[in-house]
Amino acid sequence: MPTANGIIKPVEDGKVVDSSAEANSPSAKKKSGSTLDKEAFLKLLVAQMKYQDPLEPTSNTEYIAQLATFSSLEEMQNLNATMTTMQGANLVGKQVVMNVTSETTGITTKVSGFVEYVMRENGKTFLVIDGSPYNIDDLESVVDEAYIDAVALAESFKQAVAKLPNVRQVTLDDKESIEKVKEAVNKMNGYQQGFLDADSLTKLRDLLKRIEELEKQVEKPDQPGGDTEKPTDPDGEDKTDETNGTDKEDETK
Repeated sequence: MPTANGIIKPVEDGKVVDSSAEANSPSAKKKSGSTLDKEAFLKLLVAQMKYQDPLEPTSNTEYIAQLATFSSLEEMQNLNATMTTMQGANLVGKQVVMNVTSETTGITTKVSGFVEYVMRENGKTFLVIDGSPYNIDDLESVVDEAYIDAVALAESFKQAVAKLPNVRQVTLDDKESIEKVKEAVNKMNGYQQGFLDADSLTKLRDLLKRIEELEKQVEKPDQPGGDTEKPTDPDGEDKTDETNGTDKEDETK
């Protein structure tokens, strides 16, 4: 009686066992938990037709139902591919973060950059970043433009404050530089100011306060001396006698 390569195949646990070399090859094995694509579905359907019991063949109705299921599966996959391509097209010009896992080392690294264009290859969608294609399935996040601007402004602010002198070393000559940094902060909106470094803000406030103290010291007048000037009339004459209660005699007399 023919065995594995004949009409009758061995059965284990109620399932037909294909002992051919092709069926046992590593490429023919599917990983546990992987999805069933349309090619695998067709192979299963052909295997069912090939190895069915000739005494109890599968009815045409069952084949039609299975073919209808296959058609629905193919349409869903085509729709999913179209939506994925549209998603990739909407990402062109935007900054994204990709989680890329190396096939050799298995180490996952993050790749960030602007999407230059989108390409389709072997039924998969790839985002091209800095000239290199990345599978859209590795997409981790899309960075908002407002977020990018806020982070850039925060970094510029931190560097600008770092260039300013310490509070103990500041002089009035540094006032202009400090005022420029203050004006830059005032021009930011609330969202952007939320990204500013707390230590840098504290240093800027301390510098502004110190500048005010130095200006007050310069504007403070000197203390007057102990002697007071004698009062004089508009003509410059001394009125001392009048203050003592005596009238100055008329020189014409």
